[in-house]
Amino acid sequence: MNAGAAANAIELESLTRRFGTLTAVDSLTFSVARGTIFGFLGPNGSGKSTCIRMLCGLLEPTSGTARVNGFDIRREPEQVKRSIGYMSQSFSLYRDLTVSENLDFFGGIYGLRGERMRERKRAVVELVGLESYLDRRAGMLSGGWQQRLALAAALIHEPELIFLDEPTAGIDPVARRELWDLLFELASRGKTLFVTTHYMDEAERCNDIAYIYLSRLMVKGAPMELKALPEVCPEGTRRIAVTSHQPPHALSVLKRQPFSLDATLVEAEVHLLLPETVSDAAVKAVLNDAGLSEGVAVRAIEPSLEDVFVTITRRLASSGKR
Repeated sequence: MNAGAAANAIELESLTRRFGTLTAVDSLTFSVARGTIFGFLGPNGSGKSTCIRMLCGLLEPTSGTARVNGFDIRREPEQVKRSIGYMSQSFSLYRDLTVSENLDFFGGIYGLRGERMRERKRAVVELVGLESYLDRRAGMLSGGWQQRLALAAALIHEPELIFLDEPTAGIDPVARRELWDLLFELASRGKTLFVTTHYMDEAERCNDIAYIYLSRLMVKGAPMELKALPEVCPEGTRRIAVTSHQPPHALSVLKRQPFSLDATLVEAEVHLLLPETVSDAAVKAVLNDAGLSEGVAVRAIEPSLEDVFVTITRRLASSGKR
């Protein structure tokens, strides 16, 4: 089967990888639709990197399998490798080579020659805005421009699917926004992006998300679907944001209340999960009794993706499940 014949960009079927007695990836089954931005989330050590290595044809599964761009990762790993792009979390290109030389090198690895190489090099340089940096050594670029170069190298052979492993880790907010603008542009051109990230605002930008914990798939769906899960906002509860002139003190006070089901500080507001029967006035009264009446305001909020993942992780951790 070739890339054009596959209904999905990626299809996993009970994909499992063990290292001795350690199960790093445990029976993952899900699919990734073509032309989407797919978020792959989970705590460190949950199995994300091992799963990606298998999907890239670099590591053979212990059991189960997957198809990537229509190719079986067990039987056709070389076809898988040629059909994908990969951008790692840490800058992995040659620092002593110029931007132009790096692109020549990676284009050559994928068999690009002559006019085809020149065409693809022009295309990726224009896409990521590297025109002014072609003669600069890669090691002299800022973090954001290094990531642009890494993205250009991952795209030079024109793959339909690109794996991005925490692509914005360690770069400044402006560079992070600009890189995501590039990813949106790629998605608009029909590319499939498989992204790992620890940033919840980036997860919000994905069409679909899979969350794994201790090697297993916990949930998969669109961000709005995950926020609507019953365990995230149980029946008879609501979420509110509480502002105060002393947010850390307000958090400490509210956490100790019997009605506090969950409380955390987000951007100088206390986000609180509490029973529907507890009124805003009751919350304000508690803060007033603690000497925190100044500047107090309460508003209703929806759960965030952070609430989703924290809730699921805490539930599994408290149940002792592997």
